[in-house]
Amino acid sequence: MCKFGALLKPQIAKKMKYTTLPHTDIEVSKICLGTMTWGRQNTEEEGHAQMDYALEQGVNFFDTAELYPVPAGKEYHSLTEEIIGNWFKKTGNRDKIVLASKIAGKAEFTKYIRSTGFSKESIREAVEGSLGRLQTDYIDLYQLHWPERATNYFGQRGYKHDISDHWKDNIHQVLETLRDLKAEGKIKHVGISNETPWGTMRYLEESKVHASLPRMITIQNPYCLLNRTFETGMSEISIREQIGLIPYSPLGFGVLSGKYLGGRKPEKARISLFPNYNRYSGDTAVTATQKYYELAQANDLSLAQMSLAFVNTRPFVTSNIIGATSLKQLEENIESINVDLSEEVLKGIEAIHNEIPNPAP
Repeated sequence: MCKFGALLKPQIAKKMKYTTLPHTDIEVSKICLGTMTWGRQNTEEEGHAQMDYALEQGVNFFDTAELYPVPAGKEYHSLTEEIIGNWFKKTGNRDKIVLASKIAGKAEFTKYIRSTGFSKESIREAVEGSLGRLQTDYIDLYQLHWPERATNYFGQRGYKHDISDHWKDNIHQVLETLRDLKAEGKIKHVGISNETPWGTMRYLEESKVHASLPRMITIQNPYCLLNRTFETGMSEISIREQIGLIPYSPLGFGVLSGKYLGGRKPEKARISLFPNYNRYSGDTAVTATQKYYELAQANDLSLAQMSLAFVNTRPFVTSNIIGATSLKQLEENIESINVDLSEEVLKGIEAIHNEIPNPAP
């Protein structure tokens, strides 16, 4: 057992729940282990301890990206994938894990990775780079981290057309490149992230019209009690088209743990370290968080577990990406799989949502 084992209760999970990635027979845990803090907020040793513990609890689905850890920075680029790759080499556990990674989109803050977007050469370079760092021959789910075109993602609620955006529709070409990499066995399935309804349907349309092209099977967008905008247009697409949501930030950068309430700034916490990560910290979001906290307390629940249990049970969610900077947090987050929310709690959540809908974009 890792040296952090004293923090944990033995075998807390009654039983992990599983589902399948849409349009596949790949079984994944309803809890997915997020990794974006490893290499910056967490050391390699701590990342390895988290993977050991998660696997012991039945979590077989890990998500990473060439960009990680975050906040992004040239000096940290791709350290997370290296940490995972070293764990695979040390433990021999690659065949026990369904592994997801992502290619970084074109942006000012990723120029140090590449500036050529999703060209054929870029996608191939990204996949082969990730394979090398992860010390594996294949990636089970390969995702486009965010769109190339100018659209509303990363905290922007509404779409505002940018006439200076010269993006040309290259979705067919992107899918062709991913098809070729699938044929080579380097990736198994493909997904999108931070996408809009238009982008999602555009990818699905292309693969419907051209049977040789791979179908996007998942979408990784933000979703939590403070941001349920996925329900507005995307949830129907998700259910009817069977493109499963793998939500990230289900605790809103940790805000829905309640640890920042009362103006607290816990040492080493994400928002304490990186104040610009304030997407879920506006006055209205804080007010909503306080109300959710009081609801949880009144029903003998922790705010974190109530928040995660709500996400776990949404019909469009395939697997919930939970992250933690300590094993104590990881224990609590994984245990949310065993939390059943009563009708009273669910009605209370809806009442707060109706009063303060989507306070964080």
